[in-house]
Amino acid sequence: MDLDSHQQWLIDFYQQRGWYELSPFIRLNFLTEEVGELSRAVRAIKLGRDHPGEPIATPADLQANLEEELADVLDQVLVMSAKMDVDPQQLLTASEDKLKARFHIN
Repeated sequence: MDLDSHQQWLIDFYQQRGWYELSPFIRLNFLTEEVGELSRAVRAIKLGRDHPGEPIATPADLQANLEEELADVLDQVLVMSAKMDVDPQQLLTASEDKLKARFHIN
């Protein structure tokens, strides 16, 4: 699946549930929540977690959780891009162009 197809699938999915209509400010809160969950996933891998009541996660569990949280962050960025009428492909180009210019790379 490519980025544009996935973004359209997300828009359709969110519209079916009445979530797409939420304002960009609310969407930003969801993005922030997902970044927090990503932070927790990275912490669990790099520092570990010692929390009573939580089962001890295997390395495979930790990796699966990391991938899930990265995907959730990406999804929120794609929905926000659509809400703000920004082409995600252009974001990739803009990012690469900015870094090439900053570091004088062809």
